[in-house]
Amino acid sequence: MLLEVCDVTKVFHSSSTSIVAVNHLNLSVAEKEFLCIVGPVGCGKTTLIDMIAGFEKPTEGNIIFRGKEIRGPGSDRGVVFQDDALFPWMTVMQNIEFGLRLQRLPRNESNEIAERYLHLVGLDDFVHMRPHELSGGMRRKAELARALALKPGILLMDEPMKSIDACTKQWLQAELLGIWEKEKKGIIYVTHDIDEALFFADRVVVFTARPAQVKAEFQIQTPRPRDLLNEEILGMKRKLMSELVCMTKAIRPSFQCLSTIAEDGRNSS
Repeated sequence: MLLEVCDVTKVFHSSSTSIVAVNHLNLSVAEKEFLCIVGPVGCGKTTLIDMIAGFEKPTEGNIIFRGKEIRGPGSDRGVVFQDDALFPWMTVMQNIEFGLRLQRLPRNESNEIAERYLHLVGLDDFVHMRPHELSGGMRRKAELARALALKPGILLMDEPMKSIDACTKQWLQAELLGIWEKEKKGIIYVTHDIDEALFFADRVVVFTARPAQVKAEFQIQTPRPRDLLNEEILGMKRKLMSELVCMTKAIRPSFQCLSTIAEDGRNSS
């Protein structure tokens, strides 16, 4: 097994309260598996990514990557964030080489690796440009190249296409799928887009509302590239929607109670 999340709980404390973001979560990822995670906003998906990346530590439980407990950040886990994370004062090439330089690789070697991954994502002609000179889609590709250049064992992607327009998003999805088929990295991909999850995933995991636990899992065995209008895919989409709608219904009575209280207050006045 590539990655194992073992009975992990994460609690955030402040001076006035404590919030349980993840509660006794168990999850595994196989070598070369493309795993997508979906769930309500604020349910703990990003917290899980941060713990796997080593940016946060579990309050309880542990996370095992290739047989070793994760105790902090490492180049064996590549991360692509929701928002732009390129260094604005560096060129595309310099951004890709940054992590390689931290590993103290010889300049010619780091340059060769960076060129390989820039070619892989189709940015050969943009090596000397700075991030503000690139489109949103190109910046996403540069961030992907930077993560892949470190040759991580797993790639963690936290809603990387959240702010991308629909046309660019479709193009990037096809590009990412092609890159994954060449690299065959294990990927954990967080998304709110069910179509996106069905387009990519070997397996889709649905999280509960906070605190995060696994509510349901779906194996997607339809061959790639996938037609999202395929009956099998549409049937899987209905099942996923049903799981998410059930959570919405469970939350709705609380809002109905608040509405009733507000209405009573208006009537009494």
